[in-house]
Amino acid sequence: MRELKYYIACSVDGFIAHKDGSFDGFLMSGEHIAGLAETFPETFPAHFRDGLGIQSENKHFDVVLMGRKTYEIGSKVGITNPYPQMKQYLFSRSMEASPDENVELVSTNAIAFVKSLKQENGKDIWLCGGAELAASLFQENLIDELILKVNPFLMGSGIPLFADVVKQTSLELSDRQIYDNGVLVLYYRIQC
Repeated sequence: MRELKYYIACSVDGFIAHKDGSFDGFLMSGEHIAGLAETFPETFPAHFRDGLGIQSENKHFDVVLMGRKTYEIGSKVGITNPYPQMKQYLFSRSMEASPDENVELVSTNAIAFVKSLKQENGKDIWLCGGAELAASLFQENLIDELILKVNPFLMGSGIPLFADVVKQTSLELSDRQIYDNGVLVLYYRIQC
């Protein structure tokens, strides 16, 4: 069975973006970028892959899940097909159609849809963002692992990892990477 992994950047105080969706404060250059490009090449959007010369095959994921607000960050600047190297699903209850033929819109039964995806053959599934989507999937015990790219700053307020209250849950640290610039990549297995 495939696993669903919530792989996302956050501030030390647990925010994934400012309230307006912007993400200044996150380190966009430095040694961690090369490390992440080597480990998770498929998670870089196409325009960054091209700029960084990433040619690697998908190592971990062949499916990406995006909430509407996460997707709109790119679509507002004309990026409607951010991850052509993977099957892309956009979750929204308010959109009537996908802005791009390469991105499949899921507007109903998100939980059942993700349960079905997890039963299919293939690489793991990447939840790249959407605090609301993350909260609903977490509440249904569908997230298997959190992989947090913790950036060395305090945001103070913003969009948290989960948009809704989640139950207290034990996590098992299964791996970690510490970069000299202060970025930590922490791998936590969810203990249900």
